[in-house]
Amino acid sequence: MTNLIALILLQAQNPDTADAAQKMIKQEEAFFNSFKGLSLQSIIDKLANTMVEFAFKLLIALVVFYIGRFIIRKLYAFSKRIMERRGTDPSLCTFLLSVLKITLYFILIVTVIGILGIETSSFLALFASAGVAIGMALSGTLQNFAGGVLILLLKPYRVGDFIEAQGYSGTVKAIQIFNTVINTLDNKAIVIPNGGLSTGTINNYSMEDYRRVEWTVGLSYDTDLDKAKATMLQMLGEDPRVVRQYIEDDRMMRLQEVAAEEAEIEQQEKEEAEEQTDESKLGWWARHRLRHRKIAEKVQAKVIPPVKKEKVDCSPFVGLGEMADSSINFTVRAWTPSATYWPLYFEMNERFYKELPQKGFSFPFPQLDVHFDKQK
Repeated sequence: MTNLIALILLQAQNPDTADAAQKMIKQEEAFFNSFKGLSLQSIIDKLANTMVEFAFKLLIALVVFYIGRFIIRKLYAFSKRIMERRGTDPSLCTFLLSVLKITLYFILIVTVIGILGIETSSFLALFASAGVAIGMALSGTLQNFAGGVLILLLKPYRVGDFIEAQGYSGTVKAIQIFNTVINTLDNKAIVIPNGGLSTGTINNYSMEDYRRVEWTVGLSYDTDLDKAKATMLQMLGEDPRVVRQYIEDDRMMRLQEVAAEEAEIEQQEKEEAEEQTDESKLGWWARHRLRHRKIAEKVQAKVIPPVKKEKVDCSPFVGLGEMADSSINFTVRAWTPSATYWPLYFEMNERFYKELPQKGFSFPFPQLDVHFDKQK
């Protein structure tokens, strides 16, 4: 009677779970009906056979559980090494590994329960129903979570990049699973959901190493064009932040300057270490590491010919952009590292304003000619 009432309630709530429960009830009834008409000795023999069969299943289940746990640990360690080698974000790495571990253990436990002869369809139906309910209740949160995973994997921006997205612009302070925090230029912290960021347009000003700066300089109509162009090109050439001709050459020059400083520091540390270290007094492992380092230094010292590719001329440019009503407007362009974009832009504006008048150029004011027709 109790089973019948429970079955009616389950049928009203979830048909799939009710079918599984009805099947379990029929199995129980069949099990107890099998003892009808048997003697005590027959019942004892049947129970003994059932216990032996259950013990055998239990032994197999334990073996499967320990083997499965060993495989899960190996898969966990293997996945962790792959994520660390690929430089996956630590927060995303921890979350994905936890999800992987929980999923694998859930599959293992369901498999072990099935080996013991327990019906697993009811458990699966219960978890499926719970998953659907949770997914519908947290649809917006799950969208932000999926967006955060995509951002951390694809990396359209990183911490420290200056971006413009969702109507805000600022420096990325933190990338979380559900949100991204940016600091605006007036030092306000803006929390943006990752769902919109992953599907919207993102303008990343820091992704490329170099950017092109552009100015518009308006001079009077009596200006000597060639002299004005030569003067502004000279002003740009005097600034060390401006790329002379090729970005590749400029990048190599700046990297060589940094490498020279690092090599000098490393050489000093190496000399100090050699003064304190006598190879004959080292152990076999330390000697092996020292020889390995010397071989690596020789390999790195070999000159590897660079891959030839066509370079793009990024020399400073000055051209006549527009003949306006009161002035001729020059378009001035120059390439510079992204880190010096805004300092170069504002400082060159000041230099144009201060130095061009000193060199004989003038900035015109808007003029309007008015003609009066005197009536007789």
